[in-house]
Amino acid sequence: MKTIIEPFKIKVVEPIRMTSREERLDYLETAGFNVFRLRSEDVLMDLLTDSGTSAMSSQQWAGVMRGDEAYAGSPSFFRFEETVTDIFGFEHVIPTHQGRAAERILFSTVCRPGHVVPNNTHFDTTRANIEAAGAQAVDLPVPEGLVPSEPRPFKGNMDVPRLRSLIAEVGAEAIPLCMLTVTNNTGGGQPVSMANIREVSEVCQSHGIPLYIDACRFAENAYFIKLREDGYSQKTVKEIVRELFSYADGCTMSAKKDGLANIGGFLATNDAWLAKRERDLLILTEGYPTYGGMAGRDLEAIAVGLEEVLLEDYLEYRLASVRYLGEHISAEGVPIVQPPGGHAVYIDAAAFLPHVPALELPGQSVVSELYLEGGIRGVEVGTVMFGRKDLDTGEDIPAAMELVRLAMPRRVYTQSHVDFMVEAIVEVHRRRDGIGGFRFAYQAPALRHFTAVFEPLYQVGGPVPGA
Repeated sequence: MKTIIEPFKIKVVEPIRMTSREERLDYLETAGFNVFRLRSEDVLMDLLTDSGTSAMSSQQWAGVMRGDEAYAGSPSFFRFEETVTDIFGFEHVIPTHQGRAAERILFSTVCRPGHVVPNNTHFDTTRANIEAAGAQAVDLPVPEGLVPSEPRPFKGNMDVPRLRSLIAEVGAEAIPLCMLTVTNNTGGGQPVSMANIREVSEVCQSHGIPLYIDACRFAENAYFIKLREDGYSQKTVKEIVRELFSYADGCTMSAKKDGLANIGGFLATNDAWLAKRERDLLILTEGYPTYGGMAGRDLEAIAVGLEEVLLEDYLEYRLASVRYLGEHISAEGVPIVQPPGGHAVYIDAAAFLPHVPALELPGQSVVSELYLEGGIRGVEVGTVMFGRKDLDTGEDIPAAMELVRLAMPRRVYTQSHVDFMVEAIVEVHRRRDGIGGFRFAYQAPALRHFTAVFEPLYQVGGPVPGA
């Protein structure tokens, strides 16, 4: 095995402020045990999200300086549009300030009460925007995608027989569009195969249902296809990307992920009539169609980032760095979603803390303890984020899986940082028997994980066994 190095040199550094365990316990209590409410300067290793946290390249910063801030018709927009069209192949490109703005515009345009939108698995803002439009978001993951310990190459796939059954049950007229999220974020950052994308597209076409791709991590998914799917090892990542999107009618994208940028996104479609309606709404709520709520400099940074993310030495390093974290903690007995995903390692909190019931939020316990132990900020992707109430009984229903996502920012941390993460995670796992659960002290009616306040059901920060 050759050593896979970072395909870049470090030119600018940002200091990390070291904190003590006692300080972190105080910060955690002040934040109501919700790591979203922490100050980022009090975090040592920030794995909360890979969204907007990338280190930009020298060429991207050069693009920032070149950005033209004209309100309408900026050359920065046309460079952005040309790049998006060249890579994704769609005729109409609508810039937005981030991915959820693209989702809001799309779903508020095509969805209405009574509609159903299937996906391999919706992530939080996607689901929230569908529900805000009065429609129902339905997850159709393949069965193996719900078994964290089972290693399969394409656990992010959609269950096509269930898609056919859903269409037969509700009728094609009740499904304004079908979505595929690549890679499948909620399902552990797992990729979707080209065969699955093709099959979903065929089902949708046969019923006149548009297929949209949530393209946040399109390049990582394409590289997994190159590595794992027969017939693609000799194709370039860009060729794989073009084929992938050729099966779709449109896409939404947060460029804060595989756009390698700190802000921005877009909505793309081949439907001219729909694009006109979407641009009308864009003008009302985001901005003129040649900036869409973004500065010209951000359009430039995304245009460069979308080209850089297709470089295979970058993608090889990216997947290897995430795999390194996953394999090292797994070797020490930490249960994770197998195999490690493209942008994050997902700890199986239900297996990590089998004595903590789902409704006592084991994922939130793992998140809190990781911050306490090593200043590591992850995010709960379980009942806190995706639990719901039974509309008939009012009872709380836990999520399908109790996961903790450790999302790796792009081009930010080195191997020694990851080794530090491994040590802290393994230490929390060693003392797992002394960790209890949490309950909600406050929760918002939608997207509650962002602002919730929690109360512990055990002594957080108590004596450390063996210390």
